[in-house]
Amino acid sequence: MMNILMAAAATGGKFPVAFTAVYVVGFIAAVGIGSIAWYNSKRPPGWEDKDRPGFVPEVKTETESDTNK
Repeated sequence: MMNILMAAAATGGKFPVAFTAVYVVGFIAAVGIGSIAWYNSKRPPGWEDKDRPGFVPEVKTETESDTNK
């Protein structure tokens, strides 16, 4: 095991850019999707009267879409 670690350290830090890009893009996607989910969820106490930002799409549930028909 130690030989593998020493060999990896001896490569001069050639960390794959694609590997890093996948994590960066995944983090940005998780934050974006999480923000949309949070804004469309029930508001926490104290936030009930706050407006939704304009860039967040409104997602309707099945019960909301059934009552609007």
